[in-house]
Amino acid sequence: MSDTLYYVGLDVGGTTMKAGVVDDTGKPSSSVSLPTEPHRGQEFGLERMCETIRKAVATNGLRMEQIAAIGVATPGTMDIPGGLILDPPNLKPWRNVPVRQHVQDAFEIPTAFQNDANAAAYGEYWSGAGKGVHSMVLFTLGTGVGGGIVVGDHVVEGEHSHGAELGHMKIEMTAPRLCGCGRYGCLEAYASATSVVARAREALASYAAQSALGALAEKGDALTARAIFDVAAAGDALADRIVEETAYYLAIGTTNMLHIIDPNMVVFGGGMIAAGEPFLERIRRHVRRLAFPVPAEKAKIRYAQLGSDAGFIGAAACARQLHKRKSS
Repeated sequence: MSDTLYYVGLDVGGTTMKAGVVDDTGKPSSSVSLPTEPHRGQEFGLERMCETIRKAVATNGLRMEQIAAIGVATPGTMDIPGGLILDPPNLKPWRNVPVRQHVQDAFEIPTAFQNDANAAAYGEYWSGAGKGVHSMVLFTLGTGVGGGIVVGDHVVEGEHSHGAELGHMKIEMTAPRLCGCGRYGCLEAYASATSVVARAREALASYAAQSALGALAEKGDALTARAIFDVAAAGDALADRIVEETAYYLAIGTTNMLHIIDPNMVVFGGGMIAAGEPFLERIRRHVRRLAFPVPAEKAKIRYAQLGSDAGFIGAAACARQLHKRKSS
């Protein structure tokens, strides 16, 4: 046991932060979560990160001296080489937060820093749906659409820490929808859970026939992406149209990645994958129609396997990569 290498991964979100210990094979141990409470300021946030890391290590019966490296994944705009969160929308009022340096100084352990969607992609690549493949693209489907690209064990960060912003590729510019980022025509404006609900409400306003979505819309919060998928599965024509269009939009995003990256695998993660295999098959069907025949046939299209653990596992994978680089 003394020769076993352990890494800690920390995934910081706007509501909670989650940390866990992962061994050298990618197997996670018990994880812990603590509230982020960003309103209490970034100094508190930095200490909460350290507290979560300590608790994860202690929960697994380990000491900090047994940890080879730490990885931290955070949301928002960032300077990855500099280890800084710049201006995160979900962590206001934080600004220019020196995450990597603070954690590294607190524990005197090498610390890696990564975008949360990139980390989730790396987690799935290392020990989830993409295990064993050379290249993989991940789309995360939730309130927004995130993404990550891994090629040959290398996370594509881009020159300015803005690589793999898959939710903001442009898929429609003739009469484009407004995205939450303030720009138009982004995939996120069409295929996130938020936009699925918005599109359903718009469709209801001009839909002449009866739809079970109407009753849900009248209840306010009852109209969710999950409810729309459930109503579609029950045979509702309007809901089915919304689901089919969503699959088509995601197939456009997938096709763009097949033509740009030509990966072994495209993976979908996030809350919307609860729609199950029929939704994935819709995406595959549209991809076969839109993409070049060879990548359409050869690239595997799968659901993610690690769920909400992907972030901290991927952050630990970044820590592992840092440790191996320093040891070589």
